[in-house]
Amino acid sequence: MNENKVLCRVDDVPDGGAVAVDVASSTGGFSVMVLRQGERVYAYHNECPHAGRRLDWSPGKFLIKDGVIICAAHGATFDVPTGACLGGPCRSGLAGVPVSIVDGNVVEP
Repeated sequence: MNENKVLCRVDDVPDGGAVAVDVASSTGGFSVMVLRQGERVYAYHNECPHAGRRLDWSPGKFLIKDGVIICAAHGATFDVPTGACLGGPCRSGLAGVPVSIVDGNVVEP
């Protein structure tokens, strides 16, 4: 039987916003940023590819404006649906985390 790991409820993520979710792993775990735009959800490692710092300005608080994620440390900008770098000090986009919605939950396969 394939069990999905529940990250959070869709309703926990404000429309147009994001939340941080800590994910346990054998190497100590990591933080995932879960974003929502209407009925769609996206997830990325909560880490800026520029310097490896977290994207949130305060734990779980993100700068998001007009569908763009802004790194709180250096101002790099990323597209919410793709994670692509749009500007600022970044050489690559955000590392995506595959997610889907099952019974109102955001799950990782």
